[in-house]
Amino acid sequence: MADTEYLSTRQAALRLGVSLGTVQNMVESGALEAWKTAGGHRRIPTTSVEALLARRRNLTPSAHDNGGQLDLLIAEDDPTLQMLYQVTIDSWNLPVKLRLVSNGFDGLLQVGQRTPDILVADLMMPGMDGFEMIRRLRANADLARMDIIVVSAIDREAIDKGGLPADITVFGKPIPFHEIKGFILGRLAARQRPS
Repeated sequence: MADTEYLSTRQAALRLGVSLGTVQNMVESGALEAWKTAGGHRRIPTTSVEALLARRRNLTPSAHDNGGQLDLLIAEDDPTLQMLYQVTIDSWNLPVKLRLVSNGFDGLLQVGQRTPDILVADLMMPGMDGFEMIRRLRANADLARMDIIVVSAIDREAIDKGGLPADITVFGKPIPFHEIKGFILGRLAARQRPS
Protein backbone atom coordinates (compact mmCIF):
# COMPACT_ATOMS: atom_id res chain seq x y z
CA MET A 1 0.00 0.00 0.00
CA ALA A 2 1.28 3.48 -0.72
CA ASP A 3 2.41 5.84 2.03
CA THR A 4 0.28 8.69 0.71
CA GLU A 5 -3.45 9.03 0.45
CA TYR A 6 -3.29 10.60 -3.05
CA LEU A 7 -1.10 10.07 -6.10
CA SER A 8 -0.17 12.44 -8.91
CA THR A 9 -0.98 11.41 -12.48
CA ARG A 10 2.68 10.46 -12.97
CA GLN A 11 2.76 8.35 -9.79
CA ALA A 12 -0.48 6.59 -10.80
CA ALA A 13 0.93 5.91 -14.30
CA LEU A 14 4.09 4.38 -12.81
CA ARG A 15 2.06 2.30 -10.37
CA LEU A 16 -0.25 1.01 -13.12
CA GLY A 17 2.48 0.59 -15.75
CA VAL A 18 0.67 2.76 -18.30
CA SER A 19 1.28 6.16 -19.89
CA LEU A 20 0.29 9.54 -18.43
CA GLY A 21 -2.26 9.94 -21.23
CA THR A 22 -3.86 6.62 -20.34
CA VAL A 23 -4.23 7.67 -16.70
CA GLN A 24 -5.72 11.01 -17.82
CA ASN A 25 -8.24 9.14 -20.01
CA MET A 26 -9.06 6.79 -17.13
CA VAL A 27 -9.78 9.82 -14.95
CA GLU A 28 -11.87 11.58 -17.63
CA SER A 29 -13.97 8.45 -18.23
CA GLY A 30 -14.44 7.72 -14.53
CA ALA A 31 -12.37 4.50 -14.46
CA LEU A 32 -10.19 6.20 -11.82
CA GLU A 33 -11.45 8.63 -9.20
CA ALA A 34 -9.65 11.97 -9.05
CA TRP A 35 -9.94 15.62 -8.16
CA LYS A 36 -8.04 18.67 -9.35
CA THR A 37 -6.00 21.01 -7.21
CA ALA A 38 -6.41 24.78 -7.51
CA GLY A 39 -3.43 24.68 -9.87
CA GLY A 40 -5.17 22.16 -12.14
CA HIS A 41 -3.15 19.10 -11.10
CA ARG A 42 -4.97 15.80 -10.74
CA ARG A 43 -4.87 13.98 -7.41
CA ILE A 44 -5.91 10.34 -7.58
CA PRO A 45 -6.85 8.46 -4.40
CA THR A 46 -4.40 5.63 -3.75
CA THR A 47 -7.40 3.41 -3.00
CA SER A 48 -8.73 3.96 -6.54
CA VAL A 49 -5.39 2.89 -8.06
CA GLU A 50 -5.17 -0.12 -5.72
CA ALA A 51 -8.71 -1.18 -6.69
CA LEU A 52 -7.76 -1.04 -10.38
CA LEU A 53 -4.60 -3.06 -9.70
CA ALA A 54 -6.63 -5.66 -7.82
CA ARG A 55 -9.03 -5.89 -10.76
CA ARG A 56 -6.07 -6.33 -13.11
CA ARG A 57 -4.67 -9.15 -10.94
CA ASN A 58 -8.03 -10.89 -11.12
CA LEU A 59 -8.04 -10.62 -14.92
CA THR A 60 -4.48 -11.86 -15.33
CA PRO A 61 -3.32 -15.45 -15.05
CA SER A 62 -0.81 -15.88 -12.23
CA ALA A 63 1.77 -17.67 -14.39
CA HIS A 64 4.11 -15.23 -16.07
CA ASP A 65 5.55 -17.88 -18.40
CA ASN A 66 3.17 -19.15 -21.05
CA GLY A 67 5.10 -22.40 -21.38
CA GLY A 68 5.50 -21.99 -25.13
CA GLN A 69 1.87 -21.05 -25.64
CA LEU A 70 0.76 -18.28 -27.93
CA ASP A 71 -0.72 -15.40 -25.91
CA LEU A 72 -4.07 -14.26 -27.32
CA LEU A 73 -5.88 -11.27 -25.81
CA ILE A 74 -9.48 -10.59 -26.83
CA ALA A 75 -11.18 -7.26 -26.05
CA GLU A 76 -14.93 -7.81 -26.44
CA ASP A 77 -17.65 -6.40 -24.18
CA ASP A 78 -20.47 -8.81 -25.13
CA PRO A 79 -20.46 -11.71 -22.60
CA THR A 80 -22.10 -14.07 -25.13
CA LEU A 81 -19.35 -13.38 -27.67
CA GLN A 82 -16.68 -13.76 -24.96
CA MET A 83 -18.09 -17.22 -24.22
CA LEU A 84 -18.17 -18.02 -27.95
CA TYR A 85 -14.50 -17.04 -28.29
CA GLN A 86 -13.59 -19.14 -25.23
CA VAL A 87 -15.46 -22.28 -26.32
CA THR A 88 -14.36 -22.11 -29.96
CA ILE A 89 -10.68 -21.41 -29.29
CA ASP A 90 -10.55 -24.09 -26.58
CA SER A 91 -12.00 -26.59 -29.08
CA TRP A 92 -9.02 -26.08 -31.42
CA ASN A 93 -6.66 -27.76 -28.95
CA LEU A 94 -3.86 -25.40 -29.90
CA PRO A 95 -1.17 -24.13 -27.50
CA VAL A 96 -2.99 -20.83 -26.88
CA LYS A 97 -3.26 -18.89 -23.62
CA LEU A 98 -6.51 -16.92 -23.93
CA ARG A 99 -7.18 -13.73 -21.95
CA LEU A 100 -10.50 -11.87 -22.20
CA VAL A 101 -11.25 -8.24 -21.30
CA SER A 102 -14.39 -6.19 -21.82
CA ASN A 103 -13.06 -2.68 -22.53
CA GLY A 104 -10.10 -0.71 -23.82
CA PHE A 105 -8.80 0.26 -20.37
CA ASP A 106 -8.55 -3.35 -19.26
CA GLY A 107 -6.98 -4.15 -22.64
CA LEU A 108 -4.26 -1.56 -22.05
CA LEU A 109 -3.69 -2.85 -18.52
CA GLN A 110 -3.33 -6.42 -19.79
CA VAL A 111 -0.94 -5.42 -22.57
CA GLY A 112 1.05 -3.39 -20.03
CA GLN A 113 1.39 -6.44 -17.83
CA ARG A 114 2.26 -8.89 -20.63
CA THR A 115 2.26 -8.14 -24.35
CA PRO A 116 0.12 -10.65 -26.25
CA ASP A 117 1.20 -12.17 -29.55
CA ILE A 118 -2.20 -11.34 -31.02
CA LEU A 119 -4.87 -8.87 -29.88
CA VAL A 120 -8.40 -9.31 -31.23
CA ALA A 121 -10.50 -6.22 -30.51
CA ASP A 122 -14.05 -5.06 -30.90
CA LEU A 123 -14.36 -1.33 -31.63
CA MET A 124 -17.51 -0.37 -29.72
CA MET A 125 -16.84 -0.95 -26.02
CA PRO A 126 -17.73 1.04 -22.89
CA GLY A 127 -15.19 3.36 -21.27
CA MET A 128 -12.36 3.35 -23.78
CA ASP A 129 -13.40 2.04 -27.20
CA GLY A 130 -11.28 -0.11 -29.50
CA PHE A 131 -10.27 2.82 -31.73
CA GLU A 132 -8.64 4.66 -28.82
CA MET A 133 -7.07 1.53 -27.35
CA ILE A 134 -5.50 0.54 -30.69
CA ARG A 135 -4.20 4.06 -31.41
CA ARG A 136 -2.52 4.10 -28.00
CA LEU A 137 -1.01 0.66 -28.50
CA ARG A 138 0.33 1.48 -31.96
CA ALA A 139 1.86 4.71 -30.62
CA ASN A 140 4.21 2.53 -28.54
CA ALA A 141 7.09 1.27 -30.71
CA ASP A 142 7.82 -1.52 -28.19
CA LEU A 143 4.52 -3.17 -29.16
CA ALA A 144 5.18 -3.33 -32.91
CA ARG A 145 5.48 -7.14 -32.94
CA MET A 146 1.93 -7.56 -31.62
CA ASP A 147 -0.60 -8.44 -34.34
CA ILE A 148 -3.88 -6.57 -33.96
CA ILE A 149 -7.11 -7.82 -35.52
CA VAL A 150 -10.38 -5.90 -35.36
CA VAL A 151 -13.68 -7.79 -35.41
CA SER A 152 -16.57 -5.33 -35.60
CA ALA A 153 -20.15 -4.97 -36.78
CA ILE A 154 -19.44 -1.34 -37.77
CA ASP A 155 -19.43 -0.74 -41.53
CA ARG A 156 -16.06 -0.27 -43.21
CA GLU A 157 -16.62 3.41 -44.05
CA ALA A 158 -17.25 4.26 -40.38
CA ILE A 159 -14.19 2.22 -39.38
CA ASP A 160 -12.04 4.13 -41.89
CA LYS A 161 -13.33 7.44 -40.50
CA GLY A 162 -12.43 6.23 -36.98
CA GLY A 163 -8.75 6.54 -37.82
CA LEU A 164 -7.33 3.08 -37.25
CA PRO A 165 -3.63 2.67 -38.08
CA ALA A 166 -3.05 1.24 -41.56
CA ASP A 167 -1.52 -2.07 -40.39
CA ILE A 168 -4.64 -3.28 -38.57
CA THR A 169 -6.51 -6.26 -40.06
CA VAL A 170 -10.27 -5.65 -40.00
CA PHE A 171 -13.02 -8.28 -40.19
CA GLY A 172 -16.78 -7.91 -39.89
CA LYS A 173 -19.03 -9.87 -37.57
CA PRO A 174 -20.03 -12.67 -37.27
CA ILE A 175 -16.65 -13.57 -35.79
CA PRO A 176 -14.39 -14.96 -38.54
CA PHE A 177 -13.00 -17.89 -36.51
CA HIS A 178 -11.41 -19.46 -39.60
CA GLU A 179 -9.33 -16.28 -40.17
CA ILE A 180 -8.39 -15.96 -36.50
CA LYS A 181 -7.31 -19.60 -36.41
CA GLY A 182 -5.19 -18.90 -39.51
CA PHE A 183 -3.45 -16.01 -37.73
CA ILE A 184 -2.78 -18.23 -34.72
CA LEU A 185 -1.43 -21.08 -36.84
CA GLY A 186 0.78 -18.60 -38.73
CA ARG A 187 2.27 -17.24 -35.50
CA LEU A 188 2.80 -20.75 -34.12
CA ALA A 189 4.52 -21.83 -37.36
CA ALA A 190 6.78 -18.76 -37.24
CA ARG A 191 7.95 -19.81 -33.77
CA GLN A 192 8.99 -23.22 -35.09
CA ARG A 193 11.27 -21.73 -37.75
CA PRO A 194 14.97 -21.61 -36.84
CA SER A 195 16.18 -18.06 -36.20
